[in-house]
Amino acid sequence: MTGRHAIKTPPHHATWNEFLDIWRTADDIEVFESAWNWDHFYPLAPPYDGPNLEGWTMLAALAQATSRIRIGAMVNGMHHRHPAVTANMAATLDHISDGRFELGMGAGWNFMESDAYGMPLGELRDRSDRLEEGMEVIVSLLKNTTTTHKGRFFQLTDAWCEPKPIQQHIPIVIGGKGRQRTLRTVARLADQWDITFPEDPPEWLELDEVLRDHCDKVGRDQSEIARSVHLGFAADDDPAALADKAASFFEAGVDIVVWSWRGDLDLARLEPLATALAN
Repeated sequence: MTGRHAIKTPPHHATWNEFLDIWRTADDIEVFESAWNWDHFYPLAPPYDGPNLEGWTMLAALAQATSRIRIGAMVNGMHHRHPAVTANMAATLDHISDGRFELGMGAGWNFMESDAYGMPLGELRDRSDRLEEGMEVIVSLLKNTTTTHKGRFFQLTDAWCEPKPIQQHIPIVIGGKGRQRTLRTVARLADQWDITFPEDPPEWLELDEVLRDHCDKVGRDQSEIARSVHLGFAADDDPAALADKAASFFEAGVDIVVWSWRGDLDLARLEPLATALAN
């Protein structure tokens, strides 16, 4: 079974020009429908005090450097910024990219950077509550003329977000494996659900059943939600073997594989992967 493919370049331990070259090349390779970075401030691989470029700033520049590929950060931590700020940034990036932006959101998990920057993550329940409430704010601001919201974490009064995005609806990707809360939020508000690095299709299928149950409970057609998974893409991986691994997830019901780059950003690795995926 064939599926869709994306490329992800974690914005750490490399230079701006290296990222720029990868994204420009991917923009010319039809097999990749989208390209992603992330919303972290510290690297997620050692050395943790190494360089990590800020994701949203990169996306604005990469939107201008590309013309076809859809773009986004997978995923943005809800606690990193007020959801009204996120909504305005998303609408602006949709204009800069001429309607190619996708909004990835998550509850947040990285205590190292959050504690260092004084951005409290809170307990797991707090993170889940904040994600669900923040998503309600973002969806309303991007859709409605004005938004008034009185919640536990956020308060808005007759707030607006203008201009509205070019797209009638910016696709919303929610990432996570939380069975009780995250997957319920996906069922309510997401257009795509993503999980990172599942061991095998059975692990993914078990979580997918949980999502389907939440969709039944909230009255959502589960077929409206695209499914994606992150798979690693390392320098010593055999592209043909990676293509076979992707095929096993597509057969299970995954729609999109996000190839997350590991190791040095060697541009020569991209074309062999694309060729294997296209065959």
